[in-house]
Amino acid sequence: MHRSHKCSFKPACYYYVYMKIVTDEKIIDEILTRSVREILPSKELLKKELMSGRRLRLYIGADATGPALHIGHATNYMTLEKFRRLGHEVIILIGDFTARIGDPTDKGAARVQLSREQVVEHTKTWLKQLAPIIAVEDEQNPVKVVYNHDWLSKLTFEDVINLASNFTVQRMLERDMFEKRLEEEKPIYLHEFFYPLMQGYDSVHLDVDIELCGNDQKFNALAGRTLLQKYKGKEKFVFITTLLENPITKEKMMSKSLGTGVFLNMSNVDMYGKIMAQPDENIPQLFMDCTYVSLEEIEKIKEQLSKKIMNPRDLKARLAFEVTKIYHGEKAAAEAEEAFRATFSKGGVPEDIQEIKLGKGEPLADALVKAGVVPSKTEWRRLVTNGAVRKEDDEKIDDPNFMPAQTMILKIGKRRFVKIIIS
Repeated sequence: MHRSHKCSFKPACYYYVYMKIVTDEKIIDEILTRSVREILPSKELLKKELMSGRRLRLYIGADATGPALHIGHATNYMTLEKFRRLGHEVIILIGDFTARIGDPTDKGAARVQLSREQVVEHTKTWLKQLAPIIAVEDEQNPVKVVYNHDWLSKLTFEDVINLASNFTVQRMLERDMFEKRLEEEKPIYLHEFFYPLMQGYDSVHLDVDIELCGNDQKFNALAGRTLLQKYKGKEKFVFITTLLENPITKEKMMSKSLGTGVFLNMSNVDMYGKIMAQPDENIPQLFMDCTYVSLEEIEKIKEQLSKKIMNPRDLKARLAFEVTKIYHGEKAAAEAEEAFRATFSKGGVPEDIQEIKLGKGEPLADALVKAGVVPSKTEWRRLVTNGAVRKEDDEKIDDPNFMPAQTMILKIGKRRFVKIIIS
């Protein structure tokens, strides 16, 4: 189906382009399945819209609280690109205003507010980092990039009062992190209630049909759905992607706020090494959410892992190659692979290894489990008992309650290294 659409990517663009909307059911079914946690109000209704041939407008918003994005963020943008290739209008929203408020999501305390200068500085490299996975400047169907400071900074106090009148305090307090803070008698600041209002208004201003987000943003996305219904009488689909979580520890694999994980601005060697440092149990989801490997092949990988048909290290090497290839190209991925192999064939310690901060008096086993290095204290005890944990000088550690007195490197098993930083 051909539809006319006025170009909104560049201010001086007044010509019309004709966009054919792809309605291939097999492609749509995969988009609605891969890396998807939940679709509201329902997957069936969204599929009906996508099959109708109507051109939809969808967006992803991200706060520029740091200069780098990680491969967990990339899952959303890879999905956004799939919608763009179907012919739909896609928008990347950079939260240069909302970043200054600070989303309280998953935080035990209020986030430190940033200056606009800090936020603008953070955004400079974002689009460059995303270039390998989304064609922002495609001539036929370009991505629109917007900054919510452009409209949120213009709201009057009356506007904010009107927005706030659509929500109750009880609804705001339904957020898990607020409930937790109340239980722990920690403060909840009034400005934190404004965050879902502001993000919700983004949906109204952009007049979108779909918002893509992680499950940690579900509350905020639903606030936007409420406001769209109130202000424009229209429905908004909330397309929630899966978060990268260790299936055993339930800890996040990637964190922009904590500075952990695999970041898009890493060198090819660093990126490859960081993937190789991931626990074995993370392999299937990383293949699913962070690569273009087919669903059929991923099912085979899961089987190989569960039945121990292949060495997890070999599967992880394939994963590291696939991820690095996306952001640096096949040649650079091969070079990173060779560098990694050369390091271990010489028995050396890789330059880029996982770093774990150990607080004063914190048991080493607790820190290793929390970071996902080992799945449990029981497994840590087994590794130590079997002589599989050594210091950098190859001295065995035979006490499960061992406490490092200073920063050091541990070798766990044959090829895994972690740097313990005493903080």
